[in-house]
Amino acid sequence: MLLYVERWLKAPIQVEDGRTEPRMTGTPQGGVVSPLLANLFLHYVFDRWMAKTHPHISFERYADDIICHCRTESEAAALLVQLKERFLACRLRLHPQKTKIVYCKDTHRTGAYPVVTFDFLGYTFQPRLAKWPKGEYGVSFLPAVSRSALKEIRKAVRLWALQGRSDKHLDDLARMLGPCIRGWINYYGHFYKSALYSTLRLIDDHLTRWAQRKFRRLRRRPKRARTWLAGVVRRTPWLFPHWRLLYANGRMLGAV
Repeated sequence: MLLYVERWLKAPIQVEDGRTEPRMTGTPQGGVVSPLLANLFLHYVFDRWMAKTHPHISFERYADDIICHCRTESEAAALLVQLKERFLACRLRLHPQKTKIVYCKDTHRTGAYPVVTFDFLGYTFQPRLAKWPKGEYGVSFLPAVSRSALKEIRKAVRLWALQGRSDKHLDDLARMLGPCIRGWINYYGHFYKSALYSTLRLIDDHLTRWAQRKFRRLRRRPKRARTWLAGVVRRTPWLFPHWRLLYANGRMLGAV
């Protein structure tokens, strides 16, 4: 196994013009083996080191994204210094912009601190108004889908180019796109589903333009096309996964 790892680390890189360049350290960006080797390396550089030196500090790590939970600012600042030293000793560096101390501000933690938000695994964690048990409301430190994740979803929807798929039936589009939409809802809708609403409505905007290209009677008539799509939603609310999320409880297509 060690021989294979060494070969991966020393394998030359082929550039766009066909030339190969030698490489003695690191793994190629985007290489299929890079996440595996990074996880193995960080298991010893970080996981085992934290368990030995800071067993009282809990953390989450996904690949090279890490969150450490400290009780005080001084404890967080001391840990940050030690992490820089530890990573430097292992020939690694902490990301200068992404590595920061964040104050998890909420109703019970009301102190002033310049940074009260961070992104992790496609979610933005920040103070948010929430409904507590017994019907009370307060501010909790909670996640919702991040702006960058919403941007990627909108980009994917545009790349579907639905207006150019007039050869497909609506059922065909639902079968093709349903798994992707369902995946977004299942992952990003676990917290604060409402943060997805405006982005998911863009799918219906593209479906409206698809209908205008598909049916001659709807061409250059966006209002009529939207009315047609609203009728389809009422008759078959299960067809697209986001319809049940957006238009349940009597909400209509286009309603806020």
